[in-house]
Amino acid sequence: MPEKRLSDKLREFLLQAQGKEVDLDYLRKELQIDPNSPAWNGIRQQMVNLTAEKIVKPSGRKDGIYKVISQVTPVKVYSVLRQRRPPLELKFPIDFTTGMELSFAEAIVIREGDLITIGGVKSTGKTQLSLAFCAANIDANPVLMGSEYTIMSEGVYEPAPRFLERLDRMSQWVTWVNESGEDKFTLLPVRDDFAEHVIPNRLNIADWINLDASALYDIGKVLGAFKAAVGRGIGIAVLQKGEGALNPRGGQFVRDFSDVEILLDPFGNNPHDVLLTIKGVKESIKSVVGKTYAYTIGEGGTKIFNFREVKKCPGCGGSRFQKGHDCDTCFGTGFVDK
Repeated sequence: MPEKRLSDKLREFLLQAQGKEVDLDYLRKELQIDPNSPAWNGIRQQMVNLTAEKIVKPSGRKDGIYKVISQVTPVKVYSVLRQRRPPLELKFPIDFTTGMELSFAEAIVIREGDLITIGGVKSTGKTQLSLAFCAANIDANPVLMGSEYTIMSEGVYEPAPRFLERLDRMSQWVTWVNESGEDKFTLLPVRDDFAEHVIPNRLNIADWINLDASALYDIGKVLGAFKAAVGRGIGIAVLQKGEGALNPRGGQFVRDFSDVEILLDPFGNNPHDVLLTIKGVKESIKSVVGKTYAYTIGEGGTKIFNFREVKKCPGCGGSRFQKGHDCDTCFGTGFVDK
């Protein structure tokens, strides 16, 4: 069998490197090109040819680095039979005071591939809300990943003690295992590169996505990849938010990819009380964006109680203070029940 031409070997290699950056020296090494052969310098012209074919793109810095363009095929819309699939049934957590789903849930439409972001200040129940979503949808075999759920012990990952304790508390009302005693959810010891570990077409919950302060602008790429990876499933991404900040860390880049954006802040001086704001919703059957709700977390950080809609206090205008002390109308929370 005749040896493959350089152009053919190069095309085959680049097919497996779509979306990555390569340089000439790397390609020479990977393709095992002899420095004394014409192919050593010939590969430069080959890359010029592939640039014209839009298979690679030069960096523009004349440094020999190329981006391998991800190849796409046009998607036919009306020329083939397409099934119209209804919105997905994502169950929202419940208020244990009433036994009902959180009241805003009925207004929100969730579809395949949607991403819900939960941006919360430290100790405002981000993990509680994540596990509540997991519990509410346990029969759909959700996926849990993130820094809150596993620890490494003697070279093996195992459930984190606090996580396991929460599951034990929640087992009073959630059946975590099937008839064979196997987990009805998948726990993955993943702390970064979430998109690479997503199980497609299922509910994937990443609690929480952490980026270095110098790379917060990368959150758009991280969320975009995570959202794309869930396929016909749903993604829930948990993010940190600075106290008093209007957005989670990453700002507008978070909003760019969120189909539902939820913010969690402290509510008053009780560390178990939470203020929940619906920051954004892509599709709803009635207005819900901008609405605020308050609730109390109880039972060791596992249950939501007294969930209700609130509005800014008319006495202090939401500032929490009046004449140098806590507002007498809202007791220093900045909000009153609506």
